[in-house]
Amino acid sequence: EVIKNNLNPNWVKVFVLDYELGSTTKVALSIFDENRKTDNISMGSAVFDIAEVLGARGNTKGKQLRGGGTIYLSVRKSTGSGVLRLKLKGEKLKNVEGVFSKSDPFFELSRKADAAGGQTWDNVYRSEDIHNNLNPEWKEVVIDLAILCGGNLDLPIKFAVFDFESSGKHKPMGDLEVSVNGLITASQRNEALKLKQKGKDTGGIYVLKAEVSGIESVTNQMANVSVSAPPPARTVAAPNSTSRTGFDFVDYISGGCQLNAMVAVDFTGSNGDPRKPGTLHYLDPSGRNDYEKAMAAVLSILAKYDSDQMFPVYGFGAKYNGVVQHCFQCGGAPEHRGVAGVLEAYRNVFKSGLTMSAPTVITDVIRTAAQRAEMAQQNAMRTGGQCYTVLLIVTDGAVSDVQATAKCLEEVSGAPLSIVIVGVGNADFSSMRFLDDLQAPGKRDIAQFVEFNKHSHSSASLASETLNEIPNQLTGYFQSKGIRPLPAIQRSDSTVSLDTEEGEIDLTMDIREDEIVITSGGDDFVDGFNASR
Repeated sequence: EVIKNNLNPNWVKVFVLDYELGSTTKVALSIFDENRKTDNISMGSAVFDIAEVLGARGNTKGKQLRGGGTIYLSVRKSTGSGVLRLKLKGEKLKNVEGVFSKSDPFFELSRKADAAGGQTWDNVYRSEDIHNNLNPEWKEVVIDLAILCGGNLDLPIKFAVFDFESSGKHKPMGDLEVSVNGLITASQRNEALKLKQKGKDTGGIYVLKAEVSGIESVTNQMANVSVSAPPPARTVAAPNSTSRTGFDFVDYISGGCQLNAMVAVDFTGSNGDPRKPGTLHYLDPSGRNDYEKAMAAVLSILAKYDSDQMFPVYGFGAKYNGVVQHCFQCGGAPEHRGVAGVLEAYRNVFKSGLTMSAPTVITDVIRTAAQRAEMAQQNAMRTGGQCYTVLLIVTDGAVSDVQATAKCLEEVSGAPLSIVIVGVGNADFSSMRFLDDLQAPGKRDIAQFVEFNKHSHSSASLASETLNEIPNQLTGYFQSKGIRPLPAIQRSDSTVSLDTEEGEIDLTMDIREDEIVITSGGDDFVDGFNASR
């Protein structure tokens, strides 16, 4: 999409993407100054992580470009399906061009969206302009209903006509408010819709065609992504977790629900001597061990939904002063900042004088996590918020007491908590499969077990498999308590999270008339095993 003579462009093109929690989806944006005679001139580029945008206040982030300027990207869940086939004609439009020429009209369609201070109009479609014509007949267009109205055929839509100016300062010619159903009715009755400007009629719009097709129930796993210069309220993403009430993971996240993460690490003796190469806790200067890779891959995803980036880290299965501890603090502080802080706390445990011992007991860690989760949700509700906690347990073997673990999980199933357990090493984890059949009648299923070795080839595969049940578990908790999502957070320009783009994107793109093909580059976009290096 090209916007001429404008250094504050508001692009209307909407991109539809698949997204799910646990996947790493990044959008690379490159901006060019169009040059029809020679190659286009690069004006800057930026990479946005969809999870980071979804986790940001108002589902919007900005990137300051190295060459100057800022680009904003917003996301919102796409709902609805089907398309609208629309053909419009203007009649006796008011000329705003002057005495000696006629206006060059084009139209824009905008939908209502939440923004700072209330609702605003979000531009989602712009037509071609027709030169010197006050009775224009625009080309037939096909617009996704998910983009235009979220599948709600009665949602107000703003139709506005402008006189195209090569300077980019287009002149308003009038507007009106209508819905998709209103357009359909107008086409059937062959009645003109009246354009108005400052209360005065400025022409009529005839709907030559307005047909809807392909409507189904709510469309899941789809996402709209829009790019803009000053940040309007705009658009993307939703993991597939629609509940029986129609609310899903993205509704809660968009309303400001915080995801807190906690980590618990197995320090039992079966891991081997951490000083010896090849053992599971060996701290290799040349690379991360499997414990570190598992923590980095999962936390690098969850951290994007946590505003303070502070994570508690616990250990279990080690002796201090001759006593086996099944839940002890790792590092010198109760919480640690980011993935790097968690890994540093983990490494510092080996300097603390522990004795790796046995048995493998995770019930103390689970109860501690449940207590923290309950407290965090209660504190959030007191301030009008919501909070949910995910506990990541990394272990090298099966739990010593399956019955006690199952009973503990049943006891805490009412907490705002999900538990993901990653098994590292070559032990027989078959006894951990009890987690898959654990759900008791009337109780939530809150636990998931994943073997690291089955996903050691790909951090994305590990994170996806580990976190794929979280959206349904989160919505299941809030629904069971009768807690609805909070209204989508409204944000102003001053509250949009801004990052500085560190460098140019290493992408080779073939820009054609009808498509852009990435021919090389981008291989380093996803590597959760080495997150925060």
